[in-house]
Amino acid sequence: MPITITDVATRAGVSKTTVSRVLNGKGELDAATAARVRQVIAELGYVPKAGAVGLARGRTRVIGMLVPSLTWPWIGEVLQGTVDVVESAGYGLMLFTCNQGDQSMRQFAGQVSAKSFDGLLVIEPEGTLDYINSLHEQGLPVILIDDREHRPRFPSVATTNRIGGASAAEHLLALGRSRPAVITGEVRWGCTRERLAGFRTRLAEAGHPLDPRLVQGGDFTFEGGLRATVRLLQAGFEFDSVFAHNDLSAAGVLQALAEAKLRVPQDVAVVGFDDVPLAAYTNPPLSTVRQPMRSMGEAAARLLMTHLDSGDQLPDEPFIVPTELVVRGSSHPQARSAES
Repeated sequence: MPITITDVATRAGVSKTTVSRVLNGKGELDAATAARVRQVIAELGYVPKAGAVGLARGRTRVIGMLVPSLTWPWIGEVLQGTVDVVESAGYGLMLFTCNQGDQSMRQFAGQVSAKSFDGLLVIEPEGTLDYINSLHEQGLPVILIDDREHRPRFPSVATTNRIGGASAAEHLLALGRSRPAVITGEVRWGCTRERLAGFRTRLAEAGHPLDPRLVQGGDFTFEGGLRATVRLLQAGFEFDSVFAHNDLSAAGVLQALAEAKLRVPQDVAVVGFDDVPLAAYTNPPLSTVRQPMRSMGEAAARLLMTHLDSGDQLPDEPFIVPTELVVRGSSHPQARSAES
């Protein structure tokens, strides 16, 4: 007689619903219960469908992905790059967000306990790095995307934030803009410190040290960029360009400059960071340092797939995908010469 889900439930001392949840990786489950059900599945050889064969062998062919929120401007690019690789490899993707804080993390922990996925890709939600590291130490393959200079004790895929900041400075210097303002991101994040350090160092090397009064704290939002620029203007500080640490805040800079009747780029050149879709549609279109988010998602997924399928060792050092300067109308090199 073929083994049924009822046989598994009876042997494990649980309901058929619980067995189904283990098979499908859905819902929160006690770790011990999930382990007992999987053990019974293996002992009885219960294989109601192809997916259960993988489960009985300890493989789900599903990848988990944990992100802070789906509202971040560049998150869609990371997801698309990830999905392209995961689906091509015949895996499924189980997506988790932290929109509901601790409740979201409890639900995620339940899926971890149920072994609902074979490996995990992470864009670090605030304050979760130690927990994610503990999962890695317990044997779950983990790759962090956008390491924010944390340099975790597990593999990561990052970009060249410091070099990106330096390239923004190099571009502005080439335009003859030697007195830039900077609208930073949130200082607790490594990417903010790296972008500022690269920008400041390149200016200093060219003999134009960054005026600390022209460095304004921001929060990666449109409103933050607008408010920071208004503070600079109201203080009467002279500046000929602005480097904003992301494109949303750069859009806020453009708005503040327009309200002050300053022309971009003739009076003030503006450069952002990320190259989100919005950047091509601001007025004028925004020059920016392209952060290759889709490529980072692809690279992280590919590293994880290779490890799961072939057992290749995951790299100890971060896998780096380089940034690239994209010049558009907000810092067009011909703007001043055409006027003169």
